[in-house]
Amino acid sequence: MATFEIKVCGMRSRENILEIASYHPDYLGFIFYKNSPRFVGENFQIPPELSPSIKRVGVFVNESTDLILEQAATHRLEYIQLHGDETPDQCQLLKENGLRVIKVFGVDRKFEREVVKPFEACVDYFLFDSKGKHPGGNGIPFDWQTLNNYQGSTPFFLSGGINPENVGLISRLKFPNLVAIDVNSGVEDSPGIKNKDKLKELLSKI
Repeated sequence: MATFEIKVCGMRSRENILEIASYHPDYLGFIFYKNSPRFVGENFQIPPELSPSIKRVGVFVNESTDLILEQAATHRLEYIQLHGDETPDQCQLLKENGLRVIKVFGVDRKFEREVVKPFEACVDYFLFDSKGKHPGGNGIPFDWQTLNNYQGSTPFFLSGGINPENVGLISRLKFPNLVAIDVNSGVEDSPGIKNKDKLKELLSKI
């Protein structure tokens, strides 16, 4: 069975962060987009006791580079996940400031590599998510076979409605550049609150 890294996104409660961290995900994602139901809030702090082995990802949508850098310094973010209309130049600037960049693309049946090609030289990873009403966290899987249209070399995360019921199907995919899966609403009780039993079940099926 294939092995992927795991990113749990949309964390905000101190207790829930530490509870989920006890299952040793590779990444935890924190959403700094105010219109998201999983927005971390104005006075958010990542628990100082969070293991340094868990990589910290800040999620932003159409935000200024200065604000992203400020939040990265405040919260010791290592990765920046961009969900909006960010440019290759902005991605490159973030990398020049020592951050690793994950650029998100919504996927539907019309997906073509040409959309992502300008970013291949200036990001560390792509994240392929479902196209939906919101920039992310729509909870809807897309047809993963659509990614057969992607023949690039940039490693990527797979997202979009991944849950304990469908995660086993991912192991059957033949995508050599698939390195991680991103879970959010599929392991939640409510927006921003993850269910440890759902996560445990999901992990058991990978």
